[in-house]
Formats: sequence, C-alpha cells, structure tokens
Amino acid sequence: MPEYEKAMRPEDITRLFVERSNAGDAAGVAALYEEGAVMAYPPGGRTVGREAIRALWEKVLAGRPRFKREQPLPTLISGDIALTSTPPKDGSGARAQVVRRQPDGSWLRLLDQPEFVPPTR
Repeated sequence: MPEYEKAMRPEDITRLFVERSNAGDAAGVAALYEEGAVMAYPPGGRTVGREAIRALWEKVLAGRPRFKREQPLPTLISGDIALTSTPPKDGSGARAQVVRRQPDGSWLRLLDQPEFVPPTR
C-alpha cells in the first residue's frame, strides 16, 4: 500500500477524503478508515471493513463524482475518540463520523454516517 498523508487532527480526514476522492483514489479513501470500520452506506445498508469500503469507493468513484469540502462543525474530543460532523452544502441533513486516535498520534474513521436525512412528518 502506498504511503499516504496521515490525518494528525480529526478535522484533517474530511480534507484528505475530498482530495483522494477527487483524484479517484479508492485505496487512499479506504486508508482513512480503521480495518474494522463501519460505514452506513449505501443508504439503508452497511459496509464493514476497510477492504469492503475500498471496493465500495471504487464503484462510487468510477463515475468520477466531484466533492467539495464542507465546513466542519466543532469537533468533540474525549481522550482518543472524537466526533466530527459537517452540514452538507445542499442543506439536506448532516454527516457524522467517529474517529479514533491511533498509536502514532494520527486519526482514522471508526464509524461513518455520511448521510442523515431529516425525518419526514
């Protein structure tokens, strides 16, 4: 696996995600996740494990989508765990991730909820 820039702050993961996604680098996106990470995607489903996340992103990135960096909400940190979130630019719900500090001081995603949709009434 190539050597990738590490997220040294929880907020770095969003920037690295956008850079790697826009470069079409599914392996680079997957490198932002712990080995046993869980991603709530596709909608209504779950993708479990770094390899499954890489395979999912290969399919998504094959369509060459373009991502824009979203302004993060304040990060909540408790020891080696942090909650990061961003409101999507289109105003449709929110995104949230639980990240964990690694032994080398970098951060990786443990749980990823890329889409929260407001409930319909």
